[in-house]
Amino acid sequence: MKIQLKRLGKKKVKTLDYQIDTIPKTLKELIESCVKAEVKIYNEKRENTQLISFLSPKDIQEQSEKGKIGFGDIANTTLAIEQEAIENALLGFKDGLFVVFVDDEEIKKLDLKLTLTEKATITFLRLTFLTGTYW
Repeated sequence: MKIQLKRLGKKKVKTLDYQIDTIPKTLKELIESCVKAEVKIYNEKRENTQLISFLSPKDIQEQSEKGKIGFGDIANTTLAIEQEAIENALLGFKDGLFVVFVDDEEIKKLDLKLTLTEKATITFLRLTFLTGTYW
């Protein structure tokens, strides 16, 4: 499954090949599956830290081309709680913080039945809200 992550107003689209255990039948199940996979990756990074970080000349060269050189140390070692993360993601969808497209068709309801294939392209589009006040 291919997932695209996009922020409104930005040209850059991040595309990920995603492996999930079961094919979701609804948008709610899709969001839950994605959050579970991301929480697992997040927690593994915090549990599997190196005692001594070092950079090879190749690492320095690659990072300098991106514009930032760092050791990749993680200061926050607090593990994410899966159920809280799922609830936050579902609330974010309900509040309109992001929209979801499956093969260029917007999915507007969490309980809508999905027919996903291995070649399906899922796009999560994070919305940016503009606010302003007059003094």
